[in-house]
Amino acid sequence: MTKQPTCRIAVLPGDGIGVEVIAEAEKVLRAVGERFGRQFLLERALVGGAAMDATGEPLPESTLALCRSSDAVLFGAVGNPKYDDPRAKVRPEQALLGLRKSLGLFANLRPVWVHPALADISPLRPELVRGVDLVVVRELTGGIYFGQPRVEGSERAVDTMAYTRAEVERIAHVAFRLARGRRRKVTSVDKANVLACSRLWRSVVEEVARDYPDVQLEHLLVDAATMHLIKRPRDFDVLLTGNMFGDILSDETSVLTGSMGMLPSASLGTSPSASLGGGRFGLYEPIHGSAPDIAGKGIANPLAAILSVAMLLRHSLAMEAEARAVEAAVAAVLDAGHRTPDIAAPGQPTVTTQQMGALVVEALGVGRA
Repeated sequence: MTKQPTCRIAVLPGDGIGVEVIAEAEKVLRAVGERFGRQFLLERALVGGAAMDATGEPLPESTLALCRSSDAVLFGAVGNPKYDDPRAKVRPEQALLGLRKSLGLFANLRPVWVHPALADISPLRPELVRGVDLVVVRELTGGIYFGQPRVEGSERAVDTMAYTRAEVERIAHVAFRLARGRRRKVTSVDKANVLACSRLWRSVVEEVARDYPDVQLEHLLVDAATMHLIKRPRDFDVLLTGNMFGDILSDETSVLTGSMGMLPSASLGTSPSASLGGGRFGLYEPIHGSAPDIAGKGIANPLAAILSVAMLLRHSLAMEAEARAVEAAVAAVLDAGHRTPDIAAPGQPTVTTQQMGALVVEALGVGRA
């Protein structure tokens, strides 16, 4: 039997519940390796508040060097109450921004999938969210967040929004390629009736769409999109949007599932993964924060981190069968009625963080972790 190449994964647990959920994600990744004969080298490094405690910096150069030499990054969460002073020049959250910039991560993917058994925990009516399966594709390195802020005394402040044709083209191609593997529909969200940036955005997206005649394109103004995501979320497949609108809309979509503990994400770069699979380098993380109020209690939901592993397998390592196996294992565990507290109905028995991870490993057919 030919020996499989080793895939190097940088593991950055970070702070709070990030440490707990990433531990379970690592177990699942090892189980995938055992089941499919894959070789994964998992190397840990400090980030966020934990890194500040040890080095004084939220993103040490050694951590960045490890990430640059890896096929992908598995990230937990950053944030520590003792570093919460908003006036501080150095904060744990700067680590994530630093990673995005240094690693060229321009495309943020947030899939939102409502498992049928969890439709009742959504704040929306179950009949609205059953069958929801969409992905928000957010441009991550341009727009108003990377403009030229200017403060003029105490009476006026200015932020600028800018996008180039090349920036819009590359994120649009990500969305259309993704849609080809799904339900072949892209909804591009902008504010073209007001903003010059959005008029350029819409024009370029339409040009890119010509390369994908098999994919339907529709445009929505951002205010209409926010409304339709609540009224008819099942109609969406791939939502393509700029940085600020994507930030807002992806947080709105996270509410559909009823718990942020269910939602993974990927931030993809321009460079290819070093593995032989032909994927793209990326950083993968649950969308939730460090949640210091529940850290150490063993009640955090690790499924978002575990589903982030599935995204890592799919997008950076081009291991589709392995990714689907992880997703199927998570679905099987939920179908069996296992719940962490955040997704449990009142009075329903719950499992711990570690128990949930072990159940997913068992569902993969490998045995308890």
